[in-house]
Amino acid sequence: MLTIENVYRASQALKGVARKTDVLYAPKLAEGVDLYLKTENLQVTGSFKVRGAYYKMSRLSEAEKARGVIACSAGNHAQGVALAAQKNGIKAVICLPDGAPISKVEATKSYGAEVCLVKGVYDDAYQKALQLRDEKGYTFLHPFNDEDVIAGQGTIALELAEQIPDLDAVLVPIGGGGLISGIAYTIKTLNPHVKVYGVQASGAPSMKNSVENGEIQTLAGVSTIADGIAVKQPGDLTFELCNKYVDEIVTVTDDEISAAILALMEKHKLVTEGAGAVPVAAAMFNKVDLKGKKAVCVLSGGNIDVTILSRVIKRGLLMSGRSCQLMIELMDKPGQLEGVAKVIATNGGNVTSVLHERANAGSDVNGCYLRIELETRNFEHIAQIRKALTESGFKLI
Repeated sequence: MLTIENVYRASQALKGVARKTDVLYAPKLAEGVDLYLKTENLQVTGSFKVRGAYYKMSRLSEAEKARGVIACSAGNHAQGVALAAQKNGIKAVICLPDGAPISKVEATKSYGAEVCLVKGVYDDAYQKALQLRDEKGYTFLHPFNDEDVIAGQGTIALELAEQIPDLDAVLVPIGGGGLISGIAYTIKTLNPHVKVYGVQASGAPSMKNSVENGEIQTLAGVSTIADGIAVKQPGDLTFELCNKYVDEIVTVTDDEISAAILALMEKHKLVTEGAGAVPVAAAMFNKVDLKGKKAVCVLSGGNIDVTILSRVIKRGLLMSGRSCQLMIELMDKPGQLEGVAKVIATNGGNVTSVLHERANAGSDVNGCYLRIELETRNFEHIAQIRKALTESGFKLI
């Protein structure tokens, strides 16, 4: 059963295995908010998942351990299970969706687990894991819909209660709901006055839809850069716990997530994956009312694939006004490019890319287009440059 005693037992079991991650003060991320960051992205294996996975494995019988374990994951639970199995000398097979970041796949293998890549998303990997469990007799370790796993994740709330005793609110990512269930149950048991806000990607709002409709909903598909929370259907246990203990669930877009990843890197030197950044995105873009409150964002993981990091940074720069693209219609004659460059330079913009195109059908025969990418300070700076170009007689498209 999920009890506060079980969460405390999990905390004891995890000593020497999971880190008590630091809480960092981050007031510049959200204006008017006394904001803190719980750095589970710096946890062993780069994610909170090791907490629930290790505690669950410590509770298995000798017979269950002997049969070996199987799990399914978008990547982080896989690494948690693989590490726990390695420490306990247990065979582990992990089913991952074939679109999981290569870094997560390779990290899982590095802990000695056998990896089975499954075509599709997390839910497809889940079905394959159940099939292999029935065929091979493995012990199945669910990533979120299990009371021992939830109790393990709840140990984060025990740490928060010590680290920020006067906490007003906690913002937590939601995929299947294991993390927020453990945190919400534990924090509300210790202090019912603390608000618990769940955050999902707008392209995968399965728990939000389920809670709003009063029953578990299954999404036809999911699409988000936050692969760690791209879950089509929440668990029945986590659904009930979220219904009971979570105050509100909100969503953030991929652009907002990208801006949050960038802000965490620039302002706090912290690398987070998409799922880990969603609570910060919710705080940055005022998805919940945190004004004047002491709030903490749980950065659930830092296992972002470096191959998509550059794309995420580019999106984040655009979202925060740090980069912009301009399209200018010109007459194709000497000095035009020089004139544009002079206006931009005078106003402090930095040109990073220029593309000159001949005019197309329907436009002036002597016309051309100039596509320019700029580094800028913010949206006010972009507006200043656009205004200066217009006042200088240039036509922006």
